[in-house]
Amino acid sequence: MTHAAHSGADTVLVCGAGPVGCAFALLMNEFGGPSTLVVDARPDEAIRGDARMLALSHGSRVLLERVGAWQASLATPIERIHVSQRGHFGRTFLQASDYSLPALGYVVPYAALAKSLRARLREVGVVTQFGQTVQEVAQLEDGLAARFSGGQEIRARYLVHAEGGLYGTQTRQPRVRDYRQSAVTSFVTVEHPLANQAWERFTAHGPLALLPAHLDGVAGLALVWCCAPEDGIRRAGLSDDAFLAELHDCFGDRLGAFLTSGPRQLFELGLNAADESARGREFAIGNAAQTLHPVAGQGLNLGLRDATTLAQLMADSRLDAPELAARFNDARRMDRAATIRVTDLLPRVFASRLAAVTGLRAAALTLLDLLPTPRRLLARHMMDGLR
Repeated sequence: MTHAAHSGADTVLVCGAGPVGCAFALLMNEFGGPSTLVVDARPDEAIRGDARMLALSHGSRVLLERVGAWQASLATPIERIHVSQRGHFGRTFLQASDYSLPALGYVVPYAALAKSLRARLREVGVVTQFGQTVQEVAQLEDGLAARFSGGQEIRARYLVHAEGGLYGTQTRQPRVRDYRQSAVTSFVTVEHPLANQAWERFTAHGPLALLPAHLDGVAGLALVWCCAPEDGIRRAGLSDDAFLAELHDCFGDRLGAFLTSGPRQLFELGLNAADESARGREFAIGNAAQTLHPVAGQGLNLGLRDATTLAQLMADSRLDAPELAARFNDARRMDRAATIRVTDLLPRVFASRLAAVTGLRAAALTLLDLLPTPRRLLARHMMDGLR
């Protein structure tokens, strides 16, 4: 393997061929920025076994359409979101028709989105290398040199970290919080489905989300069930019948019986965020910059906004490295801070069992449902972030 034709002073090296890294490379091509080389530690075929479902905002759909990677047939629209807390009054209801949009967001299988993005990279001529890990980075006067696990070395102008990864396996960043929660994920079907409606139900042990989704042509719900780690281990090992019965007991009767469950996965949950996303000639986007609690499904959408901003700035050849880093940090500060704050606060506040907090939560959900202005601000942030 040789990188000679794709490396040099004008190359941007992207580590990570997940949705955020691929989207960044496509945006660089779209904006006319420097050429990119995308490398990933996993083999290309590893995505076939990834059963995760991704929640994409309206803004993320617009981005993917721009780079030619959006496939409507793979996406299930979320037209309505019902938010409530188990065992207490108060709820709020968001619907796309209130904002003149076809959907508030979409649910897409990770494997399908990653395949679409990688196919688009090949179409536009972006080089990708799989099974490669950057072991060492040396700073040079006019760029950097990266040494790969196989011994190869390339020179590049900038290095973009987009590896993503999961909280339980990541190197710790300056801002860390262990939520002492795990997420059990699966694909389930129900007796009385409501088409295109999502549910976010807060329980004493963590949020429970059900998102409309399709898997292999079957309509159902993507489940993200946050709970204490010991409960997560136990639930992941239950029989399907016992798991579905416990899920019904936690969620309630709104959808009737839970009928079937697909394979279950278990993920450790925590906040792991850098103070700043850029330092020198190295930039972090997506989970490489901030790994969030999955409440409200904002992690990937925030990462795609990181990618958009960085590609826009890197395409401006007038910026030198220090100015580029400073402007990227400034441009992403407000959106990152607000999204981190919301996704960090919600699971902790709604897990509190104090009577006073319980009453405040119920009142807040009720007021949010009655007052259109704050509800609109919340919906807009979920759909497009803070720009």
